[in-house]
Amino acid sequence: MENILGKRIELERTRLGMNQMELAKKLNLSSSASISQYENGDRTPNDDIKLKMCELFGCSLDYLLGKSNIRNLEKLKLEKIKNVKYFNNRLNIDGLEEEDIEELQKQIDYLKWKKRKK
Repeated sequence: MENILGKRIELERTRLGMNQMELAKKLNLSSSASISQYENGDRTPNDDIKLKMCELFGCSLDYLLGKSNIRNLEKLKLEKIKNVKYFNNRLNIDGLEEEDIEELQKQIDYLKWKKRKK
């Protein structure tokens, strides 16, 4: 079984430029051995540690656990709002309801996905 949690912990730790000892200290753990065990899949952090990691890494729990590839849902929502503002400047979306704009975003996402598949 793939150790997604461990890989994400290592990815986020290195993204922040921290070694295992530094992360252990931030999480109030006694040694870096726990971090090594988490990253290798030998041990699973408890829920409190997972939540602290999410806060420190600025990611969602679903992302950390591998249930989503979206690091930060709030950031994604902000990007979609920016897209709506962009649409408003580039396209005439006046009079469209929020659900219409969401549908338009889905269509755009689909077209982008389709292009990447080629």
